[in-house]
Amino acid sequence: PIGLMFSILGVLITGFGLLTVSDTTMYMKSLGINMNIIMGLVMLLFGLLMLFLARKKKSINYRCKNGEENH
Repeated sequence: PIGLMFSILGVLITGFGLLTVSDTTMYMKSLGINMNIIMGLVMLLFGLLMLFLARKKKSINYRCKNGEENH
């Protein structure tokens, strides 16, 4: 699923941002803000949200197929 891809990329980019946090020259273009950490966390949260919604939809579809009410 697409959520897994965003989650993996988010972890990788956040990790890169954490490893390069001491390199101040790299972040001069972004006014000293470590955008790798910020965007990595945003991608990770988005990916986790997508995984949660996919799992929720799968659960609802499973309950509907088995004839359970309250879906």
